[in-house]
Amino acid sequence: MRVGSFVLAAQFPGQGQGEALHRAVRSAEVAEEAGLDSVWLAEHHFVPYGTCPSAVTLAALLLGRTRRIRVGTAVSVLPTVHPVALGEQAALLHVTSGGRFSLGVGRGGPWVDLEVFGAGLEAYEKGFPESLDLLVRWLREPSVAGTGERFAFREVPVVPRPSEDLSGAAGPEVVVACTSPASVRLAAERGLPMLLGMHVGDEEKAEMVAFWRRHARAAGRPAEEVVGAGHVSAGVCQIADRRSDAVETLLKAMPGWLKQGLDAHVTVDGRARSMRDPWAYTELLCGLHPVGTPRLCADRLAATSERTGISRFALLVEGSGDLAATEENVRRLGSEVLPHLD
Repeated sequence: MRVGSFVLAAQFPGQGQGEALHRAVRSAEVAEEAGLDSVWLAEHHFVPYGTCPSAVTLAALLLGRTRRIRVGTAVSVLPTVHPVALGEQAALLHVTSGGRFSLGVGRGGPWVDLEVFGAGLEAYEKGFPESLDLLVRWLREPSVAGTGERFAFREVPVVPRPSEDLSGAAGPEVVVACTSPASVRLAAERGLPMLLGMHVGDEEKAEMVAFWRRHARAAGRPAEEVVGAGHVSAGVCQIADRRSDAVETLLKAMPGWLKQGLDAHVTVDGRARSMRDPWAYTELLCGLHPVGTPRLCADRLAATSERTGISRFALLVEGSGDLAATEENVRRLGSEVLPHLD
């Protein structure tokens, strides 16, 4: 089992953006010290829900500050960037880090980001498959031409080629955030592992994995690829000597952050949006994920892995909103939970 942290650089009420980013960087450094497998970095624009606007840029910083841990994006929002530009950045990080970079991509939402970056609503509603295919070709082929509706250009060489990584890896893994049957099918047909959100429970995640496998087989993907796909389960982790204390920590901090952060999202076309109740959502997360004693947390992770077949985890560890408490949470995850999972 491979357990990593999920870093949003969340700005809690009363905090500054620099404070949120400092906590994000520090928690990632501590994750390596604590023996975690990976750090996954979220990306958001114009909202305090997450203050990192470029997950790939923050990944570059952390890859330079660490030596062992894998660093991934969760996710880079594909409709708002050019796939080739993102592919070049991913290849650069893959080669220079010795293969420690993972590129997670997603469709994002119908937010004002689409207007600001000039992508338009169609890039979100229809353009994701074309962008994803162009990105994957860039990371796997020596030269690429754009032949789609949105991206059309003459054939150009891929520099740097991901295969030039001295570790021998063919290129950075690409993981796709999946929230619907359509996105699961899209990932499956291309043999790309899924990143499944923290709002989803074990039963639904198991169904999505089974759905992915059916469509991957139907698309002719190799059997070993289907069975060995490294899907990632996002969740929340808060450790305390008593479960009630862990739950109380999150209920004191997370609803305020969720309300402030989610309320700040603005749709690009004025469409109505439905946001979760922050308190109820926090309670839901506490029930779904490893929140409690070290033993309970280990058992919860093992149960999720057994039920879903997923063995990789990206756990939100900054739910307290406090730097010292976050560092302690990460250290306890490494020293008191991981040993139970060996």
